[in-house]
Amino acid sequence: MFRLTEYMQQIANPTPVRVRRTDRPVKPVVIWNLTRRCNLKCRHCYTVSADVDFPGELTHQQAMETLEDLGRFGIPALILSGGEPMDRRDLFDIAFRARDLVHMLALSTNGTKLHGETADRVAEVGFDYVGISIDGIGATNDWFRGVEGAYEDALRGVRECKSRGIKVGLRFTLTEGNHKHLPNLLKLCDDEGVDKFYLSHLVYAGRGDKNRGEDAEHQRSRWAMDLLLERAWAGVNGGRRLDIVTGNNDADAVYFLNWVREKFDDATADHVRTHLVAWGGNSAGLGVANIDTLGNVHPDTYWSDYTVGSVKTDPFSALWTGDDPMLAQLRTRPRPLKGRCGACALKDVCGGNTRIRALQLTGDPWAEDPACYLSDSEIGVLDDAFDRLTVTPFRGKRHDPAHRFA
Repeated sequence: MFRLTEYMQQIANPTPVRVRRTDRPVKPVVIWNLTRRCNLKCRHCYTVSADVDFPGELTHQQAMETLEDLGRFGIPALILSGGEPMDRRDLFDIAFRARDLVHMLALSTNGTKLHGETADRVAEVGFDYVGISIDGIGATNDWFRGVEGAYEDALRGVRECKSRGIKVGLRFTLTEGNHKHLPNLLKLCDDEGVDKFYLSHLVYAGRGDKNRGEDAEHQRSRWAMDLLLERAWAGVNGGRRLDIVTGNNDADAVYFLNWVREKFDDATADHVRTHLVAWGGNSAGLGVANIDTLGNVHPDTYWSDYTVGSVKTDPFSALWTGDDPMLAQLRTRPRPLKGRCGACALKDVCGGNTRIRALQLTGDPWAEDPACYLSDSEIGVLDDAFDRLTVTPFRGKRHDPAHRFA
């Protein structure tokens, strides 16, 4: 996750760099998919959820035991997600207890059920943030989310949160089919007093892998970033504050750094780069972890084919601090990257970007990320610096999962 507004602030109000400690394991932000049940049918759903009960999900007792372990372990933040988390009967039991155990508690929802008494309970929990997913204006959102009226219901959820003083954000996945709605969604944020805007690049997982042909062309990603940079800079310079964050394409940080170098002096750019390097880019397996609906632990939400272990048999804290080989590789800096990513002069900024896209297309988690939209010159790659790995993000076949981690 790239916090654009936060790093934009370093231009206007520079602060000292906070360096990560390396003498102990990083306590990750945990994204917990509480249930796979959902009332929508989103085309990019990474959990392939549906409006049915799925077998094997954590019992109430197992969920509460896991929650206590997360609290003892001292994770900095917990995001309750789904499916649709409000479709889990004991959501509020989990949420109220989590509020006592973690510093930052968030809810990721489609927003369609966030009204009336349910909205009152969300406010009562005291979530630090509620993220509501909207993938276009009106009928476009409804088509992406597979249910007519989903847009109006989600917008009602935004308004119900704002009326109760809950910090709320919009979450938007950029694709070829909805990129034109980005300006209007930013305007919607301003019109409705939304606090945060999260732009997610498409990840090839779940239905997002099946529909990868809808991934935004590289020029669309650049256009979207130009728009976000303009809006974030306006917010930092006296305009209405909107906290802008992007996810699932850490090349965004490099694009931002190049923007800073173009518009400001070398000292400013060097200061921003120092902050970005301290952040380190992609954090799967290091600063981010996932617990899925069955209790399986993954390096992040999109690594569903790789399981570290299960909280049904072992505490999360033990699994995360164990000797899992994939976690060890993901935590290596620099990572053992290949192709353009291996030759990139700015890999200390992006951390090698999103490894799961490379994995889905090639079977190799260390191959170059096909969604990097920067040119060779923009990332300091010379033509003869590497043996180019040719990948096509829009037509490549999915690699056989049975051979991914051999």
